[in-house]
Amino acid sequence: MTVTPESVRELLGSSDFSDRLHAINLIRQLEPTIAFELIQTVIEDNNVRVRYAAVSQVATLGKQDPAKALILLRGRMYRDSEADVQAAAADAIGALQLTEAFDDLKQLYERTSEWLVRFSIIATLGELGDPRGFELLEEALKSDQELLRMVAIGSLGELGDARAIDLLIPFASDPDWQVRYRVTQALGRFKDAAARPILEKLATDEVSQIAQEAQAGLQA
Repeated sequence: MTVTPESVRELLGSSDFSDRLHAINLIRQLEPTIAFELIQTVIEDNNVRVRYAAVSQVATLGKQDPAKALILLRGRMYRDSEADVQAAAADAIGALQLTEAFDDLKQLYERTSEWLVRFSIIATLGELGDPRGFELLEEALKSDQELLRMVAIGSLGELGDARAIDLLIPFASDPDWQVRYRVTQALGRFKDAAARPILEKLATDEVSQIAQEAQAGLQA
């Protein structure tokens, strides 16, 4: 079957949500400008799985019109009733580097109680690379949710603000090797001399993955 804009549009208009999901997958085969136009027709679909799939596609298709993508993603972050759709919108903002949405991410993080949404926002702040995200990441390091702390460590490394080194040092001796590994990855991104002594210590870690990562960071 040849995939055309018309055939995809017909599926997107189906009353069967599985047809609409199938259409969203087929959209990948269309020219991006047309695909972006079509994905907008289901961004507010009444089925959460369809909305999630559509928002996830905006992470790449939104490059066709970043200003329009920003409007669509803001709408899903603020108005969607499902946490996973809100989280997907936050992820897409990071993928598209929409720094104009920083204040939106911050407001949503502060008002939501959904851990998945908070997780996605903290992950997005690293990808977004906006220095204004430092304070939120610092706050996330104090969370009682381990996964949130872990992703904050990674995002601080991506952000590259040297102030993060002192915040990360206590985690370098965490009993959980996965935390130490994440810290090692983060510190390896810094060229600041303050990170070197910690990497040298981690290079002798009993967990080989950590030691190898630290050695790679020292050689970078």
